[in-house]
Amino acid sequence: MSLYYVQKFLYELNRDQRLQEAYLAGRREVLEPYDLDDTEIEALVEPDIGLLYVLGVNGQILMHFAALHQIEWADYLQRMRDGVSEHGPVRAGVYAMSGYEGVDAHAAALGQQSRAERPSG
Repeated sequence: MSLYYVQKFLYELNRDQRLQEAYLAGRREVLEPYDLDDTEIEALVEPDIGLLYVLGVNGQILMHFAALHQIEWADYLQRMRDGVSEHGPVRAGVYAMSGYEGVDAHAAALGQQSRAERPSG
């Protein structure tokens, strides 16, 4: 895994309008200069926010990528939760180092209900 290159790409993508245009026109081609494995490429092409989060991408960088794909805030947060449910705990980066396993796990550790368990109304 090359978390550094995933985050480097996303950082550059978030800051460069021309790179955004090129990415939206041909996602795989834009990723060629970066040292990424197949899983990372697929996650960036899809985009798979949950998998990128589990791979360790920083949420501050990832939220701009989600916005580029017109993913609403609540859906962005849910995709991160779904990523942890589907792929397991965060594997690398700051969230892995802190032992953070997502909003629902954090709420449970504090003895609180997760958003999914709260009554609606």
